[in-house]
Amino acid sequence: QVQLVESGGGLVQPGGSLRLSCATSGSIFSVETMGWYRQTPGNQRELLAAITNGGSTNYDDSVKGRFIVSRDNAKNTIYLEMNKLKPEDTAVYYCNSLSRAIIPGSSWGQGTQVTVSS
Repeated sequence: QVQLVESGGGLVQPGGSLRLSCATSGSIFSVETMGWYRQTPGNQRELLAAITNGGSTNYDDSVKGRFIVSRDNAKNTIYLEMNKLKPEDTAVYYCNSLSRAIIPGSSWGQGTQVTVSS
């Protein structure tokens, strides 16, 4: 069974930084393109950043230049370094493989709450 465990969220002031981690089971991590998503109440999850197993990255315009996604293949873990945080970045953040994320009913982790507020 696929496991996704997100961590690293918290309360941060505008302009601050956080680093999120997502530990995954090896069965999806080794070959999959992984992504970071976020969700606010009443809205669908949105894809923010993706990283291939080779390390190529892509970002949504809303976080480009502020967020950096990376992965440690030896640890089956991906990271999201978030800088210059804004109140509108407040959300629950999740990770998943891009291929699994589009499957209705696929499992997700518990997410990690990020709150940007003064």
